[in-house]
Amino acid sequence: MFSLPNRIARSLACLLLVLSPIVSRAEAGVSPNRILLGQSAAFSGPAAQLGIDLNAGARLYFDQVNRQGGIHGRKIEIVTADDKYEPALTVENTRRLIQNDQVFALFGYVGTPTSNAALPVFTSARVPFFAPFTGALSLREPFNRQIFHIRAGYVEETEHLVDQLARVGIRNIAAFHQNDAYGQAGLDGVKWALGKRSMILVDSATVERNSNNVGQAAQRLLAKRPDAIIQISTYAASAALVKQMRTAGYTGQFHNVSFVGSQPLAQALGADGQGVGVSQVVPFPWKASNPVVAEYTRALKNEGKGEPNFSSLEGYIAAKVFAEGLRRAGADLNREKFIAALETITLKNYDIGFPVEFSPTRHTGSTFVDMTVITKNEKFLN
Repeated sequence: MFSLPNRIARSLACLLLVLSPIVSRAEAGVSPNRILLGQSAAFSGPAAQLGIDLNAGARLYFDQVNRQGGIHGRKIEIVTADDKYEPALTVENTRRLIQNDQVFALFGYVGTPTSNAALPVFTSARVPFFAPFTGALSLREPFNRQIFHIRAGYVEETEHLVDQLARVGIRNIAAFHQNDAYGQAGLDGVKWALGKRSMILVDSATVERNSNNVGQAAQRLLAKRPDAIIQISTYAASAALVKQMRTAGYTGQFHNVSFVGSQPLAQALGADGQGVGVSQVVPFPWKASNPVVAEYTRALKNEGKGEPNFSSLEGYIAAKVFAEGLRRAGADLNREKFIAALETITLKNYDIGFPVEFSPTRHTGSTFVDMTVITKNEKFLN
């Protein structure tokens, strides 16, 4: 015969055993009416426009979803943290987002050195890392189940750029690159694409991250007089190099990978921008015949959120694919179900006008690359 206190204690223990599976299913960042995401990106400093535009495009889509009741009754919110495009700040932000804010997933990080710095943090915590704004191979190989890419890699972009130049007979090619993991990733891609065609890089010059001090790089490249320069940097430094070299009489071509930030580059260049090329990893934002572009531009107009641009379109597409993963994961949401749900997205069952396809062994969703050229009045030609 048990005394009353022992009987109560035993009953409570039984109750806890019954409830424990329910408690264990609770996931960080998920409540009955909310899903919380975290984004560390440059929101100030020389690369700020990249983070601002990517975030604006994502919020544009998520706001639409939220007004319609969210996904399975949950609205999507993003907590942002400014890392100024500096890896040490990114690590600090990532730890805080995971540990203090208890986010469900990390979304839309900007940059290779910053994302590389966050890699061990989110991998150890087993937090999904979705749509980083980088094409670095270091975040694609070896395969990491937590990472999902929306954009093509720098290997695909630099291959496209070199191919376009080689097709018109330009073989005398140099590179200007940021002196960090991003610049090295792009430089490796350029060298690989040149080697594939039995060509060699004429020369290369560097600029430090978050710096516009390109004087030495300009002098070095001017001495070689290449026919074309492939730039792997951000908009401020790339524009500074173009302006200095044009002033010095250089008449060759400049081409950039998409991470540069197309509209900010055009604005920074002004009259010097005409003819500068930029590879793109999303559809042309003014191509109304494309379904996702039409949807995006309609949303911009309805919300009065300004003019289309490549980076905000990328954010919009990333948010749209993320939401599709949430829908497929079902109402009983956790990270494992979300990852498995994303892996069911294929070209056959998900057509938005932009090719996205995942699988259990491949999380690089797209290899799409296009080419654009800056024209007069800071516009673009596709």
